Amino acid sequence: MKNISSVMGNKRFSYFIIISFIIGTFLLIIVQINSAKNTKELIKNNNTLLNELRSSNHLREIDRDILGVESRIRASIATNDTTHLNGVDQKIDEVENFLDSLSKDNTDPEEQKLIHRLSELALEKKLVKEKLLLRYNTIGDMDDQTSIANPRARKISNEITNITAKIYKSRRLQMVELSQQSAEMGKKAKLYDISLLALLVLSGGIVGFHILRQFKRQRLLIQELDISEKKASVAAQTKENFLANMSHEIRTPLSGILGFTNLLQKRPLDETSKEFVSSIQRSGENLMTIINDILDLSKIEAGMMRITPGIFSINGLIDSVETLFLERAKEKGLIISSTVDPSIPDTLTGDATRLTQILVNLIGNAIKFTHHGKIDIEVYNKSQTEKNIVLGFKISDTGIGIDKEKLGEVFERFNQGEDSITRNFGGTGLGLSIVKNLVILQDGSIEVSSEPGKGTTFDFYIPYGISEEQLTTITTANTDYFKDKTNTPLRVLVVDDNAINQSLMKHLLLQWNINFDIVSNGLEAVEQLVNQTYDLVLMDIQMPKMDGYAATQQIREVLKLDIPIIAMTAHALAGEREKCLSRGMNEYISKPIKEEELFKLIANFGLQKTESSKITAETTPVTFQYIDLSYMQSISGGNKSFEQTVTKQFIDNIPPHLEQLSTAYENQDFTTVKLRAHDLKSSVAIMGLLPILEEKLTALERSTEKNTTAQNDLENVKNILNFALDEAKQFLKQL
Repeated sequence: MKNISSVMGNKRFSYFIIISFIIGTFLLIIVQINSAKNTKELIKNNNTLLNELRSSNHLREIDRDILGVESRIRASIATNDTTHLNGVDQKIDEVENFLDSLSKDNTDPEEQKLIHRLSELALEKKLVKEKLLLRYNTIGDMDDQTSIANPRARKISNEITNITAKIYKSRRLQMVELSQQSAEMGKKAKLYDISLLALLVLSGGIVGFHILRQFKRQRLLIQELDISEKKASVAAQTKENFLANMSHEIRTPLSGILGFTNLLQKRPLDETSKEFVSSIQRSGENLMTIINDILDLSKIEAGMMRITPGIFSINGLIDSVETLFLERAKEKGLIISSTVDPSIPDTLTGDATRLTQILVNLIGNAIKFTHHGKIDIEVYNKSQTEKNIVLGFKISDTGIGIDKEKLGEVFERFNQGEDSITRNFGGTGLGLSIVKNLVILQDGSIEVSSEPGKGTTFDFYIPYGISEEQLTTITTANTDYFKDKTNTPLRVLVVDDNAINQSLMKHLLLQWNINFDIVSNGLEAVEQLVNQTYDLVLMDIQMPKMDGYAATQQIREVLKLDIPIIAMTAHALAGEREKCLSRGMNEYISKPIKEEELFKLIANFGLQKTESSKITAETTPVTFQYIDLSYMQSISGGNKSFEQTVTKQFIDNIPPHLEQLSTAYENQDFTTVKLRAHDLKSSVAIMGLLPILEEKLTALERSTEKNTTAQNDLENVKNILNFALDEAKQFLKQL
């Protein structure tokens, strides 16, 4: 109710302001018009008054001029000199002109008679002057004493004086009246000015009050928004914590299920048991996918999905994604291939994790909905500047396709092309919605085109930065070290409160040459590290008594140990890895734990803290030009039988692989060229040939057409491997 009344009050006040503005404007216009009219009349009245003043002054001059003409006439008669009459006509004409102008502007009949009489008297003076001149011209003198002593002449002079006095008096009365009118108009002008000023002050006061009121309301609104923002931040943090806890609680038991299923699959099982275990594995993975999709969608909706830029190799990322799906594609009889535009710089800056998530989702869908044919992955250069590039990605398949009517709905959540798709292929319909949101979060865009029965193409682009430095390949530690029981075992401390996870870690680590202890919380871990020495710690995050973060802080700050600590957590929220690293941990692994990933991390960090015992041959090793036996001998641990088997396999397998590679290249079957070149990397690594062949094999993997460079790379690979085969045969004889 308070809000409603406030809104209504605001509306009333707004209406009041509008009406006041209209009325004030109308009054200002009226006052301004009257003021302008009064000012105009005042100016006109002042001009009239000024003219009257000039006329009064001129009347005095007329009286003086006419009397002056009379004096000149008298002087000319007395002296009989005509020169005294010079200028008389001019004076009389000036008087006539003035009297004419005075007569035009005059409306008083009585005054008009006086002006007319004055004009007649002036003309009479002119006639007297003409008579005298005629007399002078006729008899030779102007000695007309009668004119001088004529009473009528004096009477005329007196009459002129009286008339001018009367006219002057009348004019003065008019001037007084005009002055009074001007005074009245001046008062009106002053009143209008005061009215204008009052209206302006009143309008300014109302507007100023409104502005101050709005400022006050704005300040209150900002305070309310600040409070609301804090509440929203708290709510978002609460939701993030809830998602983290739910992620942990859901994924922890599911991780145990998947982990033990993996272990169970390695045991001898009959066909029925294998089928059951495989079903459990598939169901668990599907459930994990659904959980991940729901969590990702929740993070996106809550605005907690973070884009974390980093340096990555686009070629390496595409190769990794393609390798990930290679076996799945082979199982369905599909061909999967990728091409990367050579003009694209290899090392870029962006969120490689989110790009991988997008590609995995789209390629996974392509394989799911394609029964025969191929899946093509194309990376092209959409646009490029000196420091930035916009990468375009096309994922094309030859699958079932999508109806045109459904294309606009495929990116909506819980939506699939048809209802039957969910029944036939499974899925939640969240994947493409998440893909679109991830693309948009990275300032990109995505489109889809499809034709039922012929396939679908997803085309999206994302801007990335171009890294100033190129990535160098980091050689990871060899996990085969842990298979050799003759090596010094690694000591690992496992910290996890979940009994299922403890059992899983126990079974995983027992397969390798690792000594380990298991404790249930961070407090026990700190006590264990005080009494024992370890090479590495596997630390869970969420535990009772003391969590992983607090335990790590104790290890770093109190125990002053720089032992590698790898975080293990079921949290699936963005930023978890960065949080772990910022708290002093060395790396992060997400549950469910994958065996290969775990042992790579253990190898990378654990072997840095212990000196592995390298078994050297008792005899002086033979050196070769191409093959390098150090890697193979470090794995064999002196086992000659193992070395013979591996060397013989190399000698037997390389020639047919080379033949297949050459044939495929000649037939321009670059999909097979890519597969054979990739297989050769694994085959030649055991003989230490990868450093000299990796660049050439990688170039062949990426080749899409015949050219001189690819031909030279192929010839170099064949030549080097032929020499390496000869050296391998020589080494086999020595064994």
